[in-house]
Formats: sequence, structure tokens, C-alpha cells
Amino acid sequence: QVQLVESGGGLVQPGGSLRLSCAASGNIFSMYVLGWYRQAPGKQRELVADITTGGSTNYADSVKGRFTMSRDNAKNTVYLQMNSLKAEDRAVYYCNARRTTTYGTITYWGQGTQVTVSS
Repeated sequence: QVQLVESGGGLVQPGGSLRLSCAASGNIFSMYVLGWYRQAPGKQRELVADITTGGSTNYADSVKGRFTMSRDNAKNTVYLQMNSLKAEDRAVYYCNARRTTTYGTITYWGQGTQVTVSS
């Protein structure tokens, strides 16, 4: 069982920055792809960014150049640095860990952290 705990959400003005953190229970980065997803009111959950076991990152077009995902292996923590925030970035942000096995995909979710962008 993998536990993911997000933190760092809050209220920020347009153009501002926030850094989200996701602490994982144990050293899972060598086995799981870690991702950040978000869900805005009335919309489906969408992938924001993810990082592979090898450390490669992938970003949604809407956040490229503004958001940066990274990880600290020693702390079992991934981060999402969000700069130049826009009103449309407002959402609940979820940390996700997924692993594809012979028997299917194993997925874990954190509880989510609210990000509000408003003046």
C-alpha cells in the first residue's frame, strides 16, 4: 500500500507562484510513475505533469513553461513548482502513483490540495 500526502496549496494572486509537495510512504520512485493531476469544478480530472522512474518529465500543454515537476529521492517527495499562475489553474491538485504490472495497473491517489488563483 502506497500513501501519498499532498501539501502546499492555497490562495494566490494571478501571476503568483506556489509549490506543491507530495510525500510518498517509502521509496517508490524506482517502481512508480508519479504524477500531478487536477480537477476544476465541473470538469474532469486531468493530467498536469508526471515523472517517470527514469526521471523524465511530461507536461500538459496548458502548463508548459510555467510548471516544473521534480523529485527528491532522499525525501521520497515530488514537487510541482507552479509559476505565472492563472485563474484557470484553480483546481484541486492530486498526487498520483501508478505502476503497470503483468496483472494490470496499480494506482494510488493522495487526498488532494486546493489551489485558488484569485485577486
